[in-house]
Amino acid sequence: MAGGSRGLALLLVITGAAGLLASWVITIDKFKLLEDPDFTPGCSLNPVVSCGNVMESDQASAFGFPNPMLGLVAYGIVICVGISLLAGAEFPRWYWLTFNAGTLFGVGFCTWLQFQSLYRINALCLWCCLAWVATIVMFWYVTSFNVRRQFLPAPGWLRGFLGEFTWVLPVVHTGVIGMLILTRWWDFWTS
Repeated sequence: MAGGSRGLALLLVITGAAGLLASWVITIDKFKLLEDPDFTPGCSLNPVVSCGNVMESDQASAFGFPNPMLGLVAYGIVICVGISLLAGAEFPRWYWLTFNAGTLFGVGFCTWLQFQSLYRINALCLWCCLAWVATIVMFWYVTSFNVRRQFLPAPGWLRGFLGEFTWVLPVVHTGVIGMLILTRWWDFWTS
């Protein structure tokens, strides 16, 4: 049994809330778009930052229903875990590994969506970007927790690194995505 630190608990509440907010706004805009095909979401700012184009793509319903509906459930669970930790809950190893598998699925799905946005849909959704960052941060911190608690096997040097520098991993991960976005639309950004 292990409980997370207050910092991890707050991080889960904050990233879960950010993802839930993004999912909520996208869901509301999706409903508005279904009601009125001429509706333009507020975050459709230009040809690149065009939430409407993303919402109308096939990839926006990867499992046969709008993707943000999955986010409404998943980010709600993350918030519940964070609040439980704040209340002093402790969970067994299997729970932490299952939670980590969920965040791994989340970051994998976000990576697929990032590729689709950049190279297939050719547009970005700002709310989606918020959900991506929230998912990346929660994945790396939950993974770090599991490695440091030895729920996931790892060499001692890695446990030591994660004890001090977990923040490096989500910063680098998000930075790589930022660079891909910058280079993908370099001509647009610099003209």
